[in-house]
Amino acid sequence: MKLQEGISYSLESIPVEFCKSFTKRNKRYILDRQIVIKGPLGTLKTEIPKFINITHPENEPNTISVRVERPDNKTQRSMWGTIRSLISNSIIGASEGHLSVVKFVGTGYRAILEKNDKNEDVVALKIGFPYTPKLVVPKDLKVSSPNPARLIIEGIDKQKVKLFASLIREHKKPEPYKGKGIFVDGETVVLKERKIK
Repeated sequence: MKLQEGISYSLESIPVEFCKSFTKRNKRYILDRQIVIKGPLGTLKTEIPKFINITHPENEPNTISVRVERPDNKTQRSMWGTIRSLISNSIIGASEGHLSVVKFVGTGYRAILEKNDKNEDVVALKIGFPYTPKLVVPKDLKVSSPNPARLIIEGIDKQKVKLFASLIREHKKPEPYKGKGIFVDGETVVLKERKIK
């Protein structure tokens, strides 16, 4: 994996009492280390299990290599790609950031950005309900609205960006008859014909 300019990484061990763990095939794995990616946009931490080795190839500066202790082990092999892609997302997030585009399709469907009484940013959804659902924007995300039918969610943590976009979508999932609803990142829906009796 290439490290862009201005990106640095370090490995830290996590004290036992703060370690998370997971069980796979009746075996418990402890996430006892974390890789810390620092970049111009911020710092991201990814927890990794003991069997993942992160090295810095000597002949290739600005790259990091992710390996597992036993590539023939099914659990280690399955975690290999997952950890690699999480680290890759952190590198992109710390250097360029991630964004998600939320599109409102339907007559009068729109999002309004406002502040609540605690001075937090809030997204108010006008989606044909008799009430207006309001979602507080997480602190490390930035939400902008180039037009009332579109929202752009930006942040350095891909998981948080996509999670907030999916929370908004939950309020009005796209439906296949009129094609109305909240669409995320170029999502499309195949229209069905209504059955006429």
